[in-house]
Amino acid sequence: MTGAMDVGAQLIARARAVGARSIAVVGTSKNAGKSVDVAAICAALHQEATSFALCSAGRDGERFDILNGLPKPRFFLYPGTLLATAAALVPRGAALEVIEATTERGALGPIVLAIVRAQGYYEVAGPASASALDRIATRLAQRCDFVVVDGAIDRLAALRKRDDAIVIAVGATAPTQARAIEDVSALVARLRLPEPDRARPALRIDGALTASYAAQLIREGEHRQVIVEDPTRVAFGGKRFVTVAAQLDLRCERALRPVACTVAPSGPEGRYEPAQFLRAVAEATGLPTYDVYAGAEAP
Repeated sequence: MTGAMDVGAQLIARARAVGARSIAVVGTSKNAGKSVDVAAICAALHQEATSFALCSAGRDGERFDILNGLPKPRFFLYPGTLLATAAALVPRGAALEVIEATTERGALGPIVLAIVRAQGYYEVAGPASASALDRIATRLAQRCDFVVVDGAIDRLAALRKRDDAIVIAVGATAPTQARAIEDVSALVARLRLPEPDRARPALRIDGALTASYAAQLIREGEHRQVIVEDPTRVAFGGKRFVTVAAQLDLRCERALRPVACTVAPSGPEGRYEPAQFLRAVAEATGLPTYDVYAGAEAP
C-alpha cells in the first residue's frame, strides 16, 4: 500500500517509550492477527539491524493451521536472528544452528535455542507452561537486545514476572463488532488495573481471584480495595470482568504495560468495516491502535 506506515516499527517505538526491551503480543481470540503483528515487528527489527529473538507460547509460523487447515502467517527470518523452538522442528542442514538444548519441553518435545544461519521461513514452538516460557524468554534476552514473544490469551501468566510491553490484537472473530470491542476493552481494562491506595482499607487476595469468589465478595457487599498480585491473577475476563469491575474496587500490586492494540478487520469468521473498527477499538481502549494490514493508525 503506497504511503502505508510501518506498523512493526511503530509498535517497537511504543515499547521503547516505556523502557521495554521486549514485546509480548496477545490476541483476544484465534485469528486476531497476532502472528501478523509478530512478523511485522520482526521485519522492523531486522530493518534497523537490532539483534533480537523470537519465542512463542504455542506453535506458530507453520504453513497451515493444524485445527482448520487454513493458511497461516509465516515468519521470514534473517541470519543472526535467535529463536526458541522444538528440536523436532529444526530443519536438516545448516540453515538453523542449535546453540543450547534447554530442559524445557512442549507439545512437540524438547525446546532448543537456535540461531538463523540462512534466511527463510521458520516455525517456533514454545514450552508447556507459562513459567517455562518466562524462563525461555529470559535466557534469550541474555543473548540479544530485544525479545519478541508470540503470546496467547490463555497464557497471560507468562507475563507475570516480565516487563514486556504488551500489544493486544483483536480480529473480526466475534459474532458482532460490538462484541469484539467489548472483548478487547475488557482485556485492556484488566491489564491496566490500578495500583493500590495505601491509605485505604484493602483485602489482599493470595493466588487467583476467581469469578465465583468475586461473586461472593459482591454478595457480601465488599467495599475495600480488592488487591491481586498482578492482572494475570484475575482468572476471568470479557463481560464478566466488566460486571465485576463495576462492583468491586479491583487493584493490583504490579501493573503490566499494554502499549497498543492492532486490528484484523477481516478473517475466516467475518469482516468489519476497517476504518470504523480501527477507530472504535482506539476509542474503547484509549490505546494507540493500528491496522497492520493497511499500515494505518487510528486518528
